[in-house]
Amino acid sequence: MKKRKMKDWFRQNRTHFLIGTLFIAICFVYFNPSFLGKSLGQNDVTRAQSTQTEINEYKEKGETILWTNQIHAGMPTFQIWAPYPNNVTTWIVNAINYTFPQPTGTVLLLMFGTYLLFSVLKLKPWLAGVGALAFTFSSYNIILLAAGHANQVFAIAFFGPVIAGIILIFRKEYLLGTALAALFIALEIRANHLQMTYYLMLALLMFVILEAYHAFKAKHTKDFFKSIGCAAFATLLAFTVNASSLWSTYDYGKETIRGKSNLTQQNTEPNTGLPKDYAYQWSQGVRECLTFLIPNAYGGSSRGHANPESNVARTLIGLGAAKDQAANISGSLSLYWGDKPFTEGPFYFGASICFLFTLGLLIVQGRMKWWLLAVIILTMLLSFGRNWPFLSDLFFDYFPLYNKFRAVESILALGSLFFIMLALLAINEVTVNFDKLILLRKSKIALAVTGSLCLLILVIPDLILSFKTNDHINFIAQIKQAYGVDNDIAQSIGNALIADRKAAAQSDAFRSLIFILIGFGLLWAYLKNKLAVTSFSVAMLFVVLIDLWSVDKRYLSYENFTAQVDVELPQLREVDKQIRLDSDPNYKVIDLTQNILSDSNTPYFHKSIGGYSAVRLKRFEELIAVNFSEKINLNILGMLNTKYIITAVDKSPLLKSELNPSACGHAWFVGNVKYVKNADQEMAAIKNFSPKNEAIVHEEFKHQISLKSWLPTLSKGFIKLVSYSPDHLVYQSSSTSANIAIFSEIYYTKGWKMLIDGVEKPYFRANYILRAAQIPAGNHNIEFVFHPNSYYTGEKISLAGSFLLMILLVGVSVKGLSRTKYLGE
Repeated sequence: MKKRKMKDWFRQNRTHFLIGTLFIAICFVYFNPSFLGKSLGQNDVTRAQSTQTEINEYKEKGETILWTNQIHAGMPTFQIWAPYPNNVTTWIVNAINYTFPQPTGTVLLLMFGTYLLFSVLKLKPWLAGVGALAFTFSSYNIILLAAGHANQVFAIAFFGPVIAGIILIFRKEYLLGTALAALFIALEIRANHLQMTYYLMLALLMFVILEAYHAFKAKHTKDFFKSIGCAAFATLLAFTVNASSLWSTYDYGKETIRGKSNLTQQNTEPNTGLPKDYAYQWSQGVRECLTFLIPNAYGGSSRGHANPESNVARTLIGLGAAKDQAANISGSLSLYWGDKPFTEGPFYFGASICFLFTLGLLIVQGRMKWWLLAVIILTMLLSFGRNWPFLSDLFFDYFPLYNKFRAVESILALGSLFFIMLALLAINEVTVNFDKLILLRKSKIALAVTGSLCLLILVIPDLILSFKTNDHINFIAQIKQAYGVDNDIAQSIGNALIADRKAAAQSDAFRSLIFILIGFGLLWAYLKNKLAVTSFSVAMLFVVLIDLWSVDKRYLSYENFTAQVDVELPQLREVDKQIRLDSDPNYKVIDLTQNILSDSNTPYFHKSIGGYSAVRLKRFEELIAVNFSEKINLNILGMLNTKYIITAVDKSPLLKSELNPSACGHAWFVGNVKYVKNADQEMAAIKNFSPKNEAIVHEEFKHQISLKSWLPTLSKGFIKLVSYSPDHLVYQSSSTSANIAIFSEIYYTKGWKMLIDGVEKPYFRANYILRAAQIPAGNHNIEFVFHPNSYYTGEKISLAGSFLLMILLVGVSVKGLSRTKYLGE
C-alpha cells in the first residue's frame, strides 16, 4: 500500500521533478567551469579578500575574531565576516554551499524559489518554469554574479519564496504560509544585504495596504487581521532567528558613514544617512529603461570594445594607425553612453517578456495586477534617483532608512521580478481564458507596441537616442590630449564611436524584434489551436531561455572563470617584504600611492590605514576627509601608530617605505589634556598638535579624569603592549603617579571593555577617534576585550528563535500539508 502511494505521489509530481532536473542541467551547462573547480575571477571578491586577511589568519587557527585592524585602522567584522552558529539558517546556507559550487547554488535558489512563487500563483508547472528562468537569467542577476556581489544575488534569490509565503497567508493557508514566510524571511535576512531586504519589505507593505483596502471594502476584516497576525509572527520569528546579526548591524550602523554626523561646521555630509550625491551615484537613466527591451540601446557595458571591424578601428586605420594600435584604442573606448560612472551591463528583462508584459497590461484583471503595476512604477521612479529627483528626494529625506542605501538603480532587481510576474500572469490568462478572439486582438496590440519600438530603434535610432554622453565635448578634448591629434581627427574618432553605439543598438533592436515575433507566433499558434498548452509552455520556456542566455553570455561566460591558482590576488612587492621584516605585531601602514578609502593592496599584507568598506566608521571617514584632503597630516598618522609610509620614488613605478618619525607606538602617557566643547573643536585641535605630549578630550569625558596638574611625560613611567589579538589587547604599565594613557586603537563603545588587573574600568575618547583612560600609579595589567552583547546575547536569542522555527516547520510536515497541492497540479 505504501509503495503504491509513493508511486502515485511520484506520478502526480513527475512534471515538477522533470523541471527541477532541467534547472540543474541548465546550471551545469551555463556554470560548467564551477563544477571543474574553477571560480569567478571577480574584482569585488578579490578586493574583499584583502579586508579578510586578519580574519582568515585566525580562522585557520580555529579562532573567531569580531574586530580587525586590517583596514581603516580598525573596525568590527560584522559586515565583513562573522559566524552565527546558533542561527539555523547558517547551517542551511552552509549545506547549500557544500552541496553545490558557487555560484551554482545561488542560481538554483533563484530558480527554485521563483518557481515556488509562480506555483503559488497557480500557474501550471511549465509556465512556472518560464517565470523562474526569466527572473534567474534577467541580466542584472547574472551581471551581479560576474561582479562578485554574491550576497546581493543570494538576497534576491529569496524574493520569490518570501512573497509566496505571504500570499499563502492571505489566502488563508495560515500554517503553511507562516512557516514558509518565517523560513524564507529568515534566509533573506541571513543573506546580509539589507538594501535588497528593505526593497522587498517595501513591496510587501504595498501588498498589505492593498489587501487592507479590499478587506475593509468587503468587510472581511477578521480574516485580514488574522493574516496580518500570522505575517507579523513570521516576520518576528525570522528577526529572532537573526537576532545576533541584526542587533550587531543596528548598533554598528549608527557609528558608520550611514549614521549621524559628528561635525557641524566642517562637515559637507548630511546629519544622518549617506550623502545624496553618493547615494544617487548609480541612477538609472529615464530613457535607459529601453534596455529592458533592447540590451544595447545604451551600449551595454562601459568596458571597451576591441573589435577590429568597428567604425572606430576602421577610422583609425584610415588615419594611418596600425591594426594592432587601432584595436587597442578601440578597446579602450566605451560603447556605454549613459550617465552612470560606469556599468557592467544593462537591465535586460527579455524581449519576449516585454511583449508578454505589455499583453499583461491589457488582459490581466484583479488586484494582483494593480499591486504588481504599482511596485513596478515605484521601483522604476526610485531607480531614476538624480534623473527624476522629485520622488527620490521625498523618499530620501522622509522615508525611514531609505537614505542608508546607495546605488538606487538596484531597486530594479525587485522591479524585474514584478515585471516578469505580470508577463507570466498574461500567459496564464491566455491558457485559462476561452475568448481567444479578444486575446488575439490584444496580442496584436502588444506586438504593435513592442515591435514598433524595436523598429524605431532599428530604422531611425537618432529620433529618440543621441548616442552621446553628457560630456561628449570633454571626451573629444581628452582624445586630442591623449593622442596628440587635432580637433578634426578627434571629432572623426568621436563620430566613429557614435556610429558603433548606434550599430550596437540597431543590431539588438533587430534581435529583440525577432524574439518578439517568435513569442507572438507561438501565442498565435496556441490561440489558433495549433499548439497544445504544454507544447506552447515548453516552447515559451526555451524562447525565453535562449533570449536571456545569449545576452547574459556577454557578461558572464566561461572566460570569467579561472582556476584558483590563477585568481589575481595582490602580489607581495619588495616594499612589502621590507616592511614585513618588522616583528611588531600591531603597527600600521599607509600607501600614499593609493586612495585611502579604496586601497585593496596594502591591507592584504599589513594592518592598514587604507582599505575599502562601504560601512566604515563615520569618525574615521570624517578624520580622513578633514585632514587628508589637501595634504598628509603626519601627526594624525602618528597617533594611529602608522609606522611605515609607502611612497613612489620620484614619481617612478618604484616604491619605497619610510619610517614615520611621528609614530606614537601602541600606547603612551601624555603630559597634558586639553578639553574641547564639541566635535568641531576636537577636529580643529588635532589638526596641529603633538599627540605624544597632549590629548584632546571632549568635555563629556571630563568627569573620568581626576588629575588636575601635569608633569612631563617621561617622568611618569611607561605603558607597553605585551599581547596582541585583534579583539584582546594586553598592556603593562608602571608609573609612580596616575597618568592619562592614549591607545592607538579606534574608539568604539559597543563591545570594547577595559579591565585593569581584571576589574572593569571606564575609558574615554581622545583625539577624536582614539581610546584613552586614566591609569592609576603602580604596576598594572591593562586589557581591552571586545565582547559585544549584540553578538553574544544575540546568539542566545537566535538559538531560541531557531528552535521555534524548527518546531513550526516540523509541525507543518507532521500535519501532512504537502506542497504539491499548491504546485499547479
